[in-house]
Amino acid sequence: MRKIEIVGYNRETLGTKSAKDLRNESLAPCVLYGGEKQIHFAVPMILFRELLYTPEVSEVILNIEGEIHHAIVQDSQYHPVSEMILHVDFLEIVAGKEIKIDVPVKVIGDAPGVRKGGKMVQKLRKVTLKGLADNIPDFVEADITGLDLGQTLKVAKLKAENVTILNNLTAPVATIDIPRALRGKINA
Repeated sequence: MRKIEIVGYNRETLGTKSAKDLRNESLAPCVLYGGEKQIHFAVPMILFRELLYTPEVSEVILNIEGEIHHAIVQDSQYHPVSEMILHVDFLEIVAGKEIKIDVPVKVIGDAPGVRKGGKMVQKLRKVTLKGLADNIPDFVEADITGLDLGQTLKVAKLKAENVTILNNLTAPVATIDIPRALRGKINA
């Protein structure tokens, strides 16, 4: 996992009014849990740009007034109209304790079905993994090399070492769709 450092400031007051005041100052209210204690803090919204607006998975090094914590983003909430960050939850990474996280699926390979005129459709963009933070990969590869027209790659065929894939093993990851123009030729 790539690492990103974010600097935050402890929050003195909690509650709706306090959170609204923070947002008016371009600060996002945040909470860190999963460790010894919960920590409520605020972070300048601009610092979330390379963390939240990318499909990549990141370990966050939180510097809260000089106190360092390692965490991952567990949840983020946005305003439905303005899409401003309303709140971000972080899960502290504890040595020896497994975490659950969504990781992007990267399709690789050259499918014979695509060369025959089929269209590759990616059905699953992220998979949920469970494992130690050090074992979480940046992405999971989905190799479509053997797929012909009408065939599907399922989650069971994905390989991720030292972690467990929590998605349904029969869920489709990628499919080679048969275009309408070729359907008549194949069935004849």
